[in-house]
Parts: sequence; C-alpha cells; structure tokens
Amino acid sequence: MTKHFGSCLCGQVTFAVKGDFDSFYLCHCKHCQKDTGSAHAANLFSQSAQLEWLSGEDAVTKFNLAGTRHSRSFCQHCGSAVPDRQGAEMLVVPAGSIDSELPLPPAQHIFLTSRAAWDKTS
Repeated sequence: MTKHFGSCLCGQVTFAVKGDFDSFYLCHCKHCQKDTGSAHAANLFSQSAQLEWLSGEDAVTKFNLAGTRHSRSFCQHCGSAVPDRQGAEMLVVPAGSIDSELPLPPAQHIFLTSRAAWDKTS
C-alpha cells in the first residue's frame, strides 16, 4: 500500500495518507482562487485512501463556505492548507502539503471559465 507524508508550513501539523490518489486537478474556480490567494488550487483526491494525523490534529481548523460544498482545512498556527475529508466518501489533499514524491502529475485544469484574467497558463 502506498503511503505519503505531509505537513503544514510551520510543521506543527503532520500526516500520512495511506492508499492511492484517484485524481489530481488544478482548480481555477473563484472559491479556490480566494482560499489560495493564487490562480488555482492544486488538489489530490481519493475515495479510498486513509488519513492519519501524526501530530497537530488539534491545530486543524475547518472552514465551510455557506451555501456551497466548498470547504478548506488549515493549520490554525500558520494557515497552511491540510487534508480535508469532504463527507465520508472523499479525501482532498492539497498537493503542496505532501512532502513525499507525488505519484502522478495533474490530470487537468478545471473551471477554466473562472480563470483569473491575469493567469496566462493553459
């Protein structure tokens, strides 16, 4: 079984993801632009992988955007995005939070119709 390790920027939150990622998307929706402060979010998704908090689980805060399915988990000390369980069926892991080698490249850019006007990537 594949195991990936990750952490937040300050290192207080560490975790392991046991299992495989199903997909890797770069999302350009307005919500992802706002919560990353960038052109897009880079997230890995898995319906079967298990998340294990190694340290700092008590420092993880979750924000749910009212009226949407959009949520974000982050370290309350440094603000770094960390894995987020969305319902019982989906684990969303910010790609930048993974410290080990990623097994797959991004599959595609999604929500390109919301792409920032200043973002010239394809």
